[in-house]
Amino acid sequence: MKTRLKCPEASFLKVFISADMEGVAGVVGREHAWQEGAEFERSRKLMTHEVNAAIEGILEVNMSATVVVNDSHWKMRNILPEELHEAAELLMGSPKPMSMMQGIDASFDAAFFVGYHAKMGTYSGVLEHTIWPIVSEIIINDKPMGETGINAAVAGYFKVPVALVTGDQAVTEEARSLLGNVETVKVKEGIGRYAARCISPSKAHRLIKETASRTLRNLKQFKPYKIKPPIKLEIVFVNTGMTQMAELVPTAKRTSGRTVSFTSNDYLETFKAMNAMIELAAKID
Repeated sequence: MKTRLKCPEASFLKVFISADMEGVAGVVGREHAWQEGAEFERSRKLMTHEVNAAIEGILEVNMSATVVVNDSHWKMRNILPEELHEAAELLMGSPKPMSMMQGIDASFDAAFFVGYHAKMGTYSGVLEHTIWPIVSEIIINDKPMGETGINAAVAGYFKVPVALVTGDQAVTEEARSLLGNVETVKVKEGIGRYAARCISPSKAHRLIKETASRTLRNLKQFKPYKIKPPIKLEIVFVNTGMTQMAELVPTAKRTSGRTVSFTSNDYLETFKAMNAMIELAAKID
């Protein structure tokens, strides 16, 4: 059984970081977050530096900490390896079997979500969506879920608490509402889907570093997020052709024109089935 840290300063510390881009300060439009965008290269730097700020906060608590960073945006090759803090190991590229949570296991003491965004349909959520643009909604046990909740439940499966979430105001509110006791850093406030009032990158870095450090010094107060079985997953796609493809996953059932349902007693099985259904549905435009 895993033993939780009692004194992070004096003990072995291992932190998992899942890093997205839409929730980074200064990123507000397609040209920022899409690989073909005119300002994408600048956004890669902004993303890398926010991740570095979280790493610096971790090292402030424990200089010998192990930090694993999973690049979780788009094609998952966004973070600049040559600019990433040398204390971290980087998982990049796609597809990955565990997608945004590749690398997580029971050996970690905490998970941080850096640069996250709100779920599809969230009012004033900057670049809001859930997993892929082909998904209209994901519902787990009758509760609409965004990437924060979906991925936090993966961490919870391994008894790892999500202790810090950074991004826009919408996702920080979503995280607190869902996870309860979680630290958050708001780096921008949405005006619309493609507009936001952003703090400066340097201020974002300072806040992320300070909050990461404070979070780990109070690590015992954070609890893993778990979803009780049976786990019913429903995915609403944008068209019926996608639903037809998703139903190819064994035991998945089409419950309406655009909705596919999958039920399991194991969350990891549910998570993998979700990713498989979305990958299959993406074959149809």
